[in-house]
Amino acid sequence: MSQEKLPEAHGPAGELEPFADPGLPEHEPRRTDIDEKAAKRAERQVSLLFLISMLATIGFIASYVSIDKYDTVDIFFFGKIGALNMALGCTLGVALFCIGAGAIHWARTLMTDEEIVQERHELKSAPADREAAIREFQQGASDSSIGRRPLIRRTMIGAMALVPLSGVVLLRDLGPLPGTKLRHTFWGENARHGVNNGNTLIINENTGKPLRPSDIIKGSLTMAKPDGLTVENHEYLEEMGKAAILLVRLEPDEIKSTKQLDWSYEGIVAYSKICTHVGCPIGLYEQQTHHLLCPCHQSTFDLADDGAVVFGPAARSLPQLKISVSNEGYLEAVGDFAEPVGPSFWERG
Repeated sequence: MSQEKLPEAHGPAGELEPFADPGLPEHEPRRTDIDEKAAKRAERQVSLLFLISMLATIGFIASYVSIDKYDTVDIFFFGKIGALNMALGCTLGVALFCIGAGAIHWARTLMTDEEIVQERHELKSAPADREAAIREFQQGASDSSIGRRPLIRRTMIGAMALVPLSGVVLLRDLGPLPGTKLRHTFWGENARHGVNNGNTLIINENTGKPLRPSDIIKGSLTMAKPDGLTVENHEYLEEMGKAAILLVRLEPDEIKSTKQLDWSYEGIVAYSKICTHVGCPIGLYEQQTHHLLCPCHQSTFDLADDGAVVFGPAARSLPQLKISVSNEGYLEAVGDFAEPVGPSFWERG
């Protein structure tokens, strides 16, 4: 908008009064106000922006549905980034930008730009003032030319109607419900598919090699995971968060529970590494008492007594994993945990 010079204010005698209200400068019509071809061209430009917004919103939805969340793209300066995040960010950004740019271009070229002065009024408006406001609103709607510009009206309505679909589509991330997913871990994959008699080799979490009974040293913890669960798995972190275990060697006569003794091998017991309070990983072991301490909130479990809680806010014992030895002499898990691991959840009953 060009800078307009305000008129100088003069008093009754013609003297210059610099602090008096100079009034409004004379209105200068824009090209679109006097040239219908220019107005039509501006109308097409605004509609094009709204149309691009519509296409970008459709692209947002298509990207969300079709692009795998694990796909990446290599972008110069940025390296490898998630293809889905890049696509969603670009399409939604273009959709919102084009709506804003179209509205601004519409206001600057086709809506009336004549300034109107309205004096201050009392906080409580009189009925006549409210009627005047309605008339002014109707006049504003008329000045916006929305009634005479059906192309702008239709494309704007289309763009504004499609953009909220972006948020609706994102609601898909709230589901589906977990169902029985929280009740099972990767240890039960072989059992569910009838592979290897339902047994799964126990792999050292640090070396990635199968464990033998001789590898479990008395007085120390050994962290382990199921065979077949590698970082290449798309849901590695989710599955590892449920399947992580720790192994401890006890003297068989130190084990108080008959069931715990039956589920062990030569005094080696396997328990879930995930605390039953809020799901923190446990890793502090006291050899003399066979107590396992969670570092987050000090829940303490007795590994010689079914992993029972002896102190702290945890309400459930650590789930035990039944183990044995394969024909090759490696430790293996017999099926899955008998109960869900980690903290309790609302579907558990």
